[in-house]
Parts: sequence; structure tokens; C-alpha cells
Amino acid sequence: MPRAEYDPLENWVPRTNLGRLVKEGHINTLEEIFYNNYRIREPEIVDVLFPDLRQEVVDVTMVQRQSDSGQQKSFRVTVVVGNGEGVIGIGVGKAAEFVPAVRAAEARAKLNITLFRRGCGSWECRCGEPHSIPFQVRGRSGSVTVTLRPAPKGTGLVTAEIGRIVLRIAGLKDVWSITKGRSRTSSNFAKAFVDALAQTYRMLPPQEWASSGVYE
Repeated sequence: MPRAEYDPLENWVPRTNLGRLVKEGHINTLEEIFYNNYRIREPEIVDVLFPDLRQEVVDVTMVQRQSDSGQQKSFRVTVVVGNGEGVIGIGVGKAAEFVPAVRAAEARAKLNITLFRRGCGSWECRCGEPHSIPFQVRGRSGSVTVTLRPAPKGTGLVTAEIGRIVLRIAGLKDVWSITKGRSRTSSNFAKAFVDALAQTYRMLPPQEWASSGVYE
């Protein structure tokens, strides 16, 4: 007989009220979580809501620390998660070995998951498809400041490799970017991109005024 595939969510015992609501099916979307001002404290909540979530490692750094027993080394890993449809998160994990550090970073990224808007905000395109962002946004992390601008279809992702990884996992195809600061710090560079994408959800674009009922 074929061996049954192990599903860790079947044996998941929620430790928070939000976890119980999600497992029982009372909350089914991330919008409901944010609307009710819940805070995600268990990564399994995100696993239930987004079973097709993807992850990408954007930075790996070796950290050395001097202790009484000698020099100790550990990994610091930055991971970005997203579903390509308006959900993204970033997290940093540390461990003595690489795989546990990746798992810790992935869990942290799920706890930091947030929403963003996709759209076509370029005046040169106006196709109405969600291949870019709806308007210009700016994000910051540490000394790095990133400005993202909507681009017409076919432009591609005009940015450095770290930025392309973040935008690809976000499901964006055409974006212009301007970077200021110490962009060689890959972790802060990626965090600035995620922060910029999160800014798209703090303003309602004109394309959604009718569906939101603002002028009814």
C-alpha cells in the first residue's frame, strides 16, 4: 500500500483564539484578520489560509560571535513568502545550521505577512490588468529607501536582483524602481521593497472607488 503523506496541519493544536477561529473555519481570509485587528502569532494560520504559499531565500549571512568557549558561527537568513496574488511577508531567522535558520525565517515571514494591491497605474498602459502597482509608493528599511513606480506592460522588473526576487514572488511583472542608501545590505533592501508594497494598501485607488461604495 502507498504510504500516506504526512500533513502537519492535521495534528495542529491552536494556541491562540485566532488560530482556533481559523481552524474551525470561522475566519477564511486575511482581510477578516486585519479588519478585526487580530495579530498572527502562529505560522500555521497562514498555512491554512494560503496552502500554495511560495518562499524565496534572498540573503544568507554568516554571523560570528566570540564567547567564553571560543568563536561560534551561525547563519542569518532572510526569506520572502508570497502567493503572487496580493500577499507577501518577509522574515529573518538565525540558527547554528542553515536549514533550521531557513525554517525560522520562513515562520517569521508568515507572522509578518501583509496585503498589497496590484494594478495598472501607468498612464502609458491603462490595460486594467494587475501586472504592476496602482500608483507610486515608497518603502524604507534602515538606510535603504526604495521608490516603486508603475510601468507599462512589457517593461519588466527594472531593479536589482534582490528586488526582482521580491517582486516576482509578489506576482508583479512590470515595475520601475529607484533606490537610495546602502542597497548592498540585502536584508534591508528586500525589507524596503516589502514595505513599499505594503503602502499600496494604505490608499484606495480611484479604480476601486465604485466597488468600495465610497460615493454611494
